[in-house]
Amino acid sequence: RLLLIQVTDGRSVRPNRSVAGCRLPFLMQASESMESASKRGRQTQRVALIGCGFFSNNHLHAWAEIVDVEIVAVCDLDAGKAKAAAEKFGVPAWYTDAELMMAKVRPDFVDIATTMRSHRALVELCAKHAIPAIVQKPFGPVYKDCLAMVTACKKAGIPLMIHENFRFQYPMRKVKDILDAGTIGTPTFARFSFRTGYDVKAGQPYLFEEERFVVLDLGVHVLDLARFFLGEVDSVYSRHQRIDTRVRGEDMATIMLGHTNGATSIVDITYECRRLPDSFPQTLVVIEGTEGAVELGCDFQMTVSTTKRGQGGPLEGKISTSNVSTPLRSWTSEPWHTAQDSVFHTQSHWLSCLRSGQQPETSGEDNLKTFALVEAAYSSSVSRQAVKVATL
Repeated sequence: RLLLIQVTDGRSVRPNRSVAGCRLPFLMQASESMESASKRGRQTQRVALIGCGFFSNNHLHAWAEIVDVEIVAVCDLDAGKAKAAAEKFGVPAWYTDAELMMAKVRPDFVDIATTMRSHRALVELCAKHAIPAIVQKPFGPVYKDCLAMVTACKKAGIPLMIHENFRFQYPMRKVKDILDAGTIGTPTFARFSFRTGYDVKAGQPYLFEEERFVVLDLGVHVLDLARFFLGEVDSVYSRHQRIDTRVRGEDMATIMLGHTNGATSIVDITYECRRLPDSFPQTLVVIEGTEGAVELGCDFQMTVSTTKRGQGGPLEGKISTSNVSTPLRSWTSEPWHTAQDSVFHTQSHWLSCLRSGQQPETSGEDNLKTFALVEAAYSSSVSRQAVKVATL
């Protein structure tokens, strides 16, 4: 166990001083036990997390499980949240000032789990201190902020990854294995559907006020899946609806993507579905190819069809079905398990890239391509016309 003692920093600070993740330099530190000292001796990567809100527990649980990682500090504007997270996960220091934390702790990297409007200031702060960063999605509220973050990190020579975790879900990797093996031939069409009535706003009430809602909050995940499976996109047509009148933005969207390789895909998303059973939090996938199809259905049933054209009759071929779900971790639970489990795999990928020096799959630069699809979808919904991605 860690003995946590609250102390205050003696520096003079203006009351209105703030950095977009934290302010007021209250610090909680701990006298280190022999057990924790021994554990740190085995670990090589020291992470500090900024943002102790709704989803951060999953980040912290995953870091605690990954070998050779030590959580050295947490930070939040809300001192109560920062203190609670530190106590829950045995973290030796908590802060409400992000820059103070970076200067004092000097972590090997920072995990930013705040809401999107704070991302640019925090990433630029990491660049200032030459500390690599992994950032929750959405990357930012608008494309120019995302581009500014990529530029800042390039100039500082530090890695930047977006925590775009849908593509790291184990079932999605199994679907990708089928495509990479050439089992269904060349993909020609796909549908990616995330339709749920689960009340996500209850745990994230700020979503009520977002003028750009479901495409930016949820669609960014599914658009990234479309790129992951079928490659880059050159045209977007999107139709948006608002079903729940309490929200300011769209809560339903149907997006058609024209991929540069000639394939077409449909991204179909909503938080206002009323169909039972509710498949939350699954993304249902159908991908058709020149020699078959793969479908990821409810309860993680993956069906693979390999076919050949019949002689004047129906298609002939074989069908195989397997379950590609994963067992619960000690800290995951239904219905959130798939999303929670993907956090572990996303963060493991980041750590592997830090060690190897390789570019993460969802680097800041790569995620600009996904965010361009978000911008194209909003532009199309206004113009009611297809939008060329290259002209944005």
